[in-house]
This record gives sequence, C-alpha cells and structure tokens, in this order.
Amino acid sequence: MRTHPSRFRKASTLAALAASTLALTVAALTVPSAAQDPLTSATELFAPRLVTVDTPTRADKSRLQALGLDLTEHAGHDYVEIVLHTVADRDALRAAGFTWDVRIPDLLRREAEINRLDDLFAATRLRTALPSGRDAYRSLADYNSEMKAMAQANPGLVRLLTLPEKTLDGRTVHGVEIATDVAARDGRPTFAMFGVHHAREWPSGEHAMEFAVDLVKGARAGDPRIRSLLDRGRMVVVPVVNPDGFHLSFTDGQLVDLRELDGGGTASILGTPGNAYKRKNCRVVDGQDTPDGTCAAFSLTSPGGFLVGTDLNRNYGGLWGGPGASDLFADPTYRGAEPFSEPETRNVRDLISSRQVTMMISNHTFSNLVLRPNGVNPTTIGADGLPVGDAPDEEAMKKVGARMTAQNGYANIHGWELYDTTGTTEDWSYNATGGYGYTFEIGPDEFHPPFAQVVDEYLGAGAYAGKGNREAYLIAFEEAIDRGSHAVISGKAPAGATLRLRKEFSTPTWSPENDFTDSLESSMVTGAKTFSWDVNQSTRPAVQARLVKLLAEEPTRSETFTGTVAPGTSVDHELVVTETDQEILHVDLDWPTPDDLDLEVYRKEADGSLTEVGGSGNFVGDKERATINAPTPGTYVLRVVNFASVTPTYTLTAALYDATEQLTAPLVEAWTLTCEKDGQVLQTVPVVVERGQQVRVDLKECSRRWGR
Repeated sequence: MRTHPSRFRKASTLAALAASTLALTVAALTVPSAAQDPLTSATELFAPRLVTVDTPTRADKSRLQALGLDLTEHAGHDYVEIVLHTVADRDALRAAGFTWDVRIPDLLRREAEINRLDDLFAATRLRTALPSGRDAYRSLADYNSEMKAMAQANPGLVRLLTLPEKTLDGRTVHGVEIATDVAARDGRPTFAMFGVHHAREWPSGEHAMEFAVDLVKGARAGDPRIRSLLDRGRMVVVPVVNPDGFHLSFTDGQLVDLRELDGGGTASILGTPGNAYKRKNCRVVDGQDTPDGTCAAFSLTSPGGFLVGTDLNRNYGGLWGGPGASDLFADPTYRGAEPFSEPETRNVRDLISSRQVTMMISNHTFSNLVLRPNGVNPTTIGADGLPVGDAPDEEAMKKVGARMTAQNGYANIHGWELYDTTGTTEDWSYNATGGYGYTFEIGPDEFHPPFAQVVDEYLGAGAYAGKGNREAYLIAFEEAIDRGSHAVISGKAPAGATLRLRKEFSTPTWSPENDFTDSLESSMVTGAKTFSWDVNQSTRPAVQARLVKLLAEEPTRSETFTGTVAPGTSVDHELVVTETDQEILHVDLDWPTPDDLDLEVYRKEADGSLTEVGGSGNFVGDKERATINAPTPGTYVLRVVNFASVTPTYTLTAALYDATEQLTAPLVEAWTLTCEKDGQVLQTVPVVVERGQQVRVDLKECSRRWGR
C-alpha cells in the first residue's frame, strides 16, 4: 500500500523514554500507519479520522477545496490531508470520485492515547530541556498567568500587552513585549510572533511562548547573542491569538477518556471531545456579538466544532476573498463577512500597524514547512486583470527562509505550492508594511501530538539536535534587526520630541468593491538631539512594480475541439506545439449548462508518460481556463473531466500567444513624519525611503519652534 512522504525524525526526547519503564509504550508515540478506509456499516459509529486524499493534479486540489471539507496544511504534489468528521464528509469525498488512505482512523482514541502518553511523559521527569522546563501543554490560564508573572518579575525587560479588543466570548488577549529598557519609546525594529490562530494547533502557542521564555532567561544570564538582539530590537509575542477556540479545543481534548469496559471490546467516552479538533474562532452570527458561552453551545451541534466560526487565517485584508478562502459560513476556510471582520485579526492588525514590524512569524501546525508570501500561484489572474506575480522581495525572502529551514529541516516553499490561500497573516502584513512575513507549520504529523514532540521540534532532534525552531527564530530575529533588510530614518531633533510616522492607503482585496482604507502609525521619543529610527520602506510591496507578461490581442495559432464526456469519465485531446518562441498557451473549456466540468493539461514525455503542466477545477458554474507559461515544443494532452455535468457537450479551445514582458506601473509612497511637542505638531516632512536605504531628514523647523 502506498505511504505518503513525511519527514519523521528520531526524537531524542522520546528515545530517552526507551531507557525507562516506558519502553513498551514508545511505539505508541508514532502516528498509526496509513490504512485503506473500510466502508462503514449503518450500525457502526463513524469516528472522526485523518485521511490522506490522492490529488495527482492541481485541478484535483481545486476540486477538493470546493467540497467544503476540513483541509489541513499537510499536503504534497499529489496529496492533501483532511479531517473527516462525519459519514457525510466521507460520502462527499467518495461521491466526488476521490481515493484516500486513512492515517489516523479514530482521532478521539488518538486524543485519549496522547493524554495517557503525556501523563506518562510528565511522570518520568522533573523538567524537560525546554527553556521553561515544562512537560505538558499549557492551558489558556497557564499562558495568561505565565505572561503576567514574567512581566512582574522582569519590569525593565518584559512588558505585558493587553490587545485592544476582547473576543466574541469576552476574553482578553494578552502578549508580552521583550527588550532591553522595554518601556523606552525608541526607534528599534520589532519582531512579532503569533501562535494559535487555529484552535487545535496547540504547539504553535507553545513554541511562541518558549521563545519568549528563552529570550528572558538568556538576557538575565548575560547570553551575548540574546542581549545583543534585545539591545537592538524588540520582540513581541502573542502566543494565543484565538483564545476562545483554543480554550474549547484544549479543555475538550483533556476530557477525552476512553475507558475499556469489557476487556478491550468496547469503549465509552466519558467526556465530550467535540471541540478537540476545532479550527476556527467563536463567530456564531456574522456582524453580531453573542452572549459569552454561546460558541460552546452551538458547537455541540457541529461535528468537531468546525462548522462554527471564521477561519482567522483567511480574514486578514491582504488579497481577502480570493482563492483558498470560502464565502460559506459552514466551510472550514470561511473568510468572514469582510476583511478584518473578527476582533482577533483586528488585534493583530492593531499591533503590527502601531510598530515597525520588520519580521513576522505566524506559527501553525502541521507539515514541517516554512511558507512565505504570496499565497496565490503567481500565474493567477488577480482583480486588476494581470497575473498576481511573485512578491517583489521573493529572492530575499527565499534566502532567509533557506537559512531558517537549514536549522529545522523544514521545506522552504510558498503556500500556493500546497494549495492557494488568501487573507493570511503574512500576505497582509508583508504587502501592507514591507516587513518580511512567514508561516511556520510545526511538526510532521498531527495538530497537537504528544508533548515530547513539541520539545524536539523546538530544540531540534536527530541531525538537527541543538538547532530546531529555536535557532530558526533567532535567525529571524537577527534578520529583523539587519538594516540591510529594512530602512533607517535619521537626523537631528530636540531631545524629548515625539516623532510620528503615518501612512494611509487603500488595501486591495480580490474584489475591488471590498477594498478598504488601511493605516500605519508608529512613534518614538528622541533621547538626544540626534535620532536613528529603524523603519519599513515607505512604498508597500502591494504597489511596487512587478514583472508581468502582456498577451498580444490575437493568438498566433489556435485549435478548437468539441465532444461529449460521460459523467465520471474523461476525454483526451492532443495538441502539438511546434513553435519555439510562444510565451503563453491558454486552454479554455466551455459548456452550455451551469454545472461542472474540469480541465487538466499534460505534456507527453518521450517515454509516453504524462507530466501535469496546468489545470483548472473551478466551482460549479465557473468555466475553466489553464495557462501554461512558455510552452516547450512537444505534444500536450488536454483532458476534459466530467466532474458533475448533466449536459456533457463541450468546446475546448487551445490558443498560443506572443507576449511582451512589462513592469507594472509602480507607485512611490511616502511616510508622513511629524515632530511634536506635547501633542502639538511643530513640523511635517514627507519621507521616501527604500529597503536597505538610510535617509536623513531636516527637522530644523521643529528645533526652531521647540523653545517657543
């Protein structure tokens, strides 16, 4: 039976258990191997399960996304892993013609097994090698009390942050800011880290919190590397962005108790695990707050709690509403009613917009990946009618990603290489501020695995022992303070003056009617008559020039094919490309009814095998187009798939175009810098500054008026 690639690494912490009385249980720490999913009888209770779905083409991935099932971030070129919560989920997958293997056949039993393993793990040691020494997952109360205690014990080093908006269930979101002389309003750059956007992804909060503890311990111990980082920069950590969802996931997960009653024949669930694998926040009704506790009540009617809420990592403003985000409330990737409709994402926006965040990491689980902007395939046509393209800083961000993944063994890729996503944290933060942004998908196998794996992922194991995500985060912090990667504004100003940088702009979404006004505003107080302020570039990446290919109005050659395709089958047509200088091949599939055909495009190799080079699997009613850049001469197979069409007559048109490369017209944006005394603006100066540039500003007028 086929098994799917995953980066299992021998865990040094787990290996230590083998020397103890836990040796017999070590095997249970690994995820069960894949097995074929048997048909479930009408009398058999269907358990929620993690399955690996075969998706050999991009069109298959698009079709899978359109089913509204609970996709994970664990995917490869020919598979995507999803959670099947109900029989209906499984039947929808089967009806769509997908095949799959079961990797964890019963997530509830697995949850109980993890609880037992974690109890056993904690019982064998006084502390772990983590900076905190913890041997078990934190609860929400643990996070909040630990952050408060950290700030109280280190008043000059740590400041407790209270984010401005409470959650829909009335909870306050906390974070910590860590820096030498943390209360000073100086011009140091900020590295911001977030965890638990998705409720079930517990390790994402643990790693964020452990890094905060690591920095504090290192600073107090005089570690020269950490002291230098905190002298030159600031660290902001919000370990739990989604406290409502996390609290439900964590508490329900702890309640799972499968107790064998008859020698192993049956099991009873003594506590409901209904939200242990909840993904979203606690949005129950769009546009309305609801009484505290409503989310838990509504989740009882929703398998795994996954139908209730907004996916926070599809709710950010950057490219909001595009591919990979659903407009259906019950969908796991529901994007929300509008950009930043949720208090949790508005909290993150407020934090990033009020600081010069030159590096951002959003932690998630699972798949052992480091993802960078943009989340959409660069050939995808955006709202402006042009290809989205790569991020302007693609090469630089790729190099930083490679330095980080050299420490943890993760893959350094774009999000779209799994499947398209829009409205993510880094897509907004990078395109709005210019600060580099990444998503870490922590761990190879599970949303919240046995805690021993959390230890090993943070500190590194096997070939990465002594490195891991800890070292990757330190590299990210070093990048955050590297002036070659952001900008610097310097000059002379009166000591004690408040300098403020502002910018207001329209943030583009996938549909122009949803574009919205965004703003950035940060400030510093001068400590002497000269100042130096580490800032992001003044021109946002969203409006910088990007290289696109503009097609000629008429194709150089086209061929049209017609035919019929029976439901559940496909028909192939061959196109021979002899031209050597064509820039674009467009393949368009049209049919008369508002149902669903799909399109797949392959290149035929010399041995007769087929290599996918394009495809389109849009939602029901949307016609299909595949675009192949710079097609090489050879034979192409154009495959029409009847996914769900009752009138399977179609027209297929393949057209070759010349194209010219052109940079889009860039905008040049300026910061507005004000010099203020006691709230009174004494001088206003526009400042244009590029990444890696240092500019001096003339604030003589502020100095002249200061003493009046």
